[in-house]
Amino acid sequence: MTETVISSATKDVVIGFDRPFVMIGERINPTGRKLLAKEMKDGDFSRVEADALAQVAAGAHMLDVNAGIPLADEPAMLAQAIKLVQSITDVPLAIDSSIIEALEAGIEVYQGKPLINSVTGEDDVLERVLPLVKKSGAAVVAISNDETGISEDPDVRFAVAKKIVERAADHGIHHSDVIVDPLVMPIGAMGTAGQQVFRLVRRLREELHVNTICGASNVSFGLPNKHNITGAFLSMAMGAGMTSAIMNPLHSEVTTAIMAADVLTGNDQNCAAWIAANRDPTAGGGEGAARRRAGGRRRRG
Repeated sequence: MTETVISSATKDVVIGFDRPFVMIGERINPTGRKLLAKEMKDGDFSRVEADALAQVAAGAHMLDVNAGIPLADEPAMLAQAIKLVQSITDVPLAIDSSIIEALEAGIEVYQGKPLINSVTGEDDVLERVLPLVKKSGAAVVAISNDETGISEDPDVRFAVAKKIVERAADHGIHHSDVIVDPLVMPIGAMGTAGQQVFRLVRRLREELHVNTICGASNVSFGLPNKHNITGAFLSMAMGAGMTSAIMNPLHSEVTTAIMAADVLTGNDQNCAAWIAANRDPTAGGGEGAARRRAGGRRRRG
């Protein structure tokens, strides 16, 4: 059994094979969000604060923080965003950047053990990111593409993941601190995208013994009623062994599917989380229920 521990200054989150699925909020990311990008570039982080609080309130166990804005000082903005988010919530964070200087700046201000998002299979990227992961004691997302791009062959993507896990071991990073992203393609463009991921997740779990993650919203890109597609995909991926995802917790179709899958995979002990979230507030026994029943009776005479 593999467990990956990510922490803030006061809270641990454990990603693991026999653990409840870990939801990582995706919304603190200016990519495709023009207003957020403009505000962050202008030094206004009020929307970052609001997004952080809303995602945690909706059930996110972790938050992904990205500050990738063209022609902006990404290292400084990422550090500022991380400090802000950690000042208002205790959930652990994923530090999300493809720029090594931004990762370094984020790690410098981070309190706890972060998840670095991410490293790919290119040799030069591995040699820049993995020493940083080892030095900081962080965990890392390993994305299954390399110099050749993203292969449509799941066996090639598995080979890239295996290379990253082995190279991480060469740097003294245990496989439990490598969370592999098998890469989710849009199902509307590639009809086998879901099947490929399910097959890959099983192999990654059984052969490499690593936890897995994905950018969940990719699968439903361009489709109507996309949140139901995303929720169904994640519940099936969980059945194959996926243990976490970067996703939008504000959509109940997705979070409900995840909670139901936790019940059905046996990772919600005694269905406790499901019952707590779905219990009828008017049901139950005791004095309160007696009062409610009495209040519902008609008085006579």
